[in-house]
Amino acid sequence: MTTATIKNSLHQHDVSLEVNGNRKTLLIPAKSVGQGSSVTGGELLFLSLATCFCNDLYREAARKNITIDSVEVTVSGEFKKEGEPGSDIRYTVDVRSDAPEKEIADLIAYVDTVLEIHNTLRKGVAVRLLPKE
Repeated sequence: MTTATIKNSLHQHDVSLEVNGNRKTLLIPAKSVGQGSSVTGGELLFLSLATCFCNDLYREAARKNITIDSVEVTVSGEFKKEGEPGSDIRYTVDVRSDAPEKEIADLIAYVDTVLEIHNTLRKGVAVRLLPKE
């Protein structure tokens, strides 16, 4: 189970993740003026997509004994109006490796099919507001 928590007030902005009982703290500053986070959920969503691809690429490369020197993933898209879903989300990948280009291209294409975050969005999973306990 993965749980993300933000605790925010005028003088507090704590961001944490808990994955299978392992808690991690993230350094995301509060807004410089007012309350809330200095980054938006949409920005974090795009970062989540980039992070997912990067991590899964290294995982799958290791399984195929492909050495990756570096990866750059750039995700972009739009959020036009409040309350509307994002649109035109797209990403590019630049992989540095001594492996043959076709092998890297095949790896990138395969990884695109097994990405947990990407596939969650592609499927359109329900998100529910639960009552406070």
